[in-house]
Amino acid sequence: MNPSWWEWDHAVAVLPVLLDGFKITLLATVLGTLIALVLGLVVALIRRSAPRVLSAPVTGVVEFIRMTPLVIQLVFANLALSPYIDSTLVIGIWVLGIHYTTYMAEVYRAGIDSVPKGQWEAATALSLPRARTWRSVVVPQAIRNTLPALGNYAISMFKETPFFVVIYIPEMVRNAQTYGGDTFRYTEAITLAGLIFLAGSYPTSVLIRRLEKKLA
Repeated sequence: MNPSWWEWDHAVAVLPVLLDGFKITLLATVLGTLIALVLGLVVALIRRSAPRVLSAPVTGVVEFIRMTPLVIQLVFANLALSPYIDSTLVIGIWVLGIHYTTYMAEVYRAGIDSVPKGQWEAATALSLPRARTWRSVVVPQAIRNTLPALGNYAISMFKETPFFVVIYIPEMVRNAQTYGGDTFRYTEAITLAGLIFLAGSYPTSVLIRRLEKKLA
């Protein structure tokens, strides 16, 4: 007699393993998002206002990162940095964060461009220093305008953590594959992993949509 396509014993057995991997997935998403948020703003400011001698190399690096797959970046960084950094998780988090830095920088740039010209003129009329104009007038408005888009990229980052499998980080999907390989029961492990991803990303997506409507 053939086994059923779904066995609850395996579902119950694999759930703690998946939750252990989910902790790593969540940690990588949170830290990667923080890296991308901070570095993205720095990159956007450099590309928009720094001298060309500085902005041109930064632009070249950004375009290179955006035009190469995340998987290749993870493998290359792991090969290059593993002799110096013991933790592949640290490498993975930084690669993920820097990869999404390039996208969030474009979001920030669009947010800065959306600040009305009158705001710049008012700051000039008040003789505000350039640094204070950016800090107190432009950046707060730009961030407010870009929050929904930044949140969407954070969700995308959460859903791309399974790429960590290529550098053997025991995140949720890798744990599901390992369990399936040990027990020859992939259905329960992969299905539950997908449901956990859905449970983690859907409420965040709803929150971002509400935030977007509120800011509008």
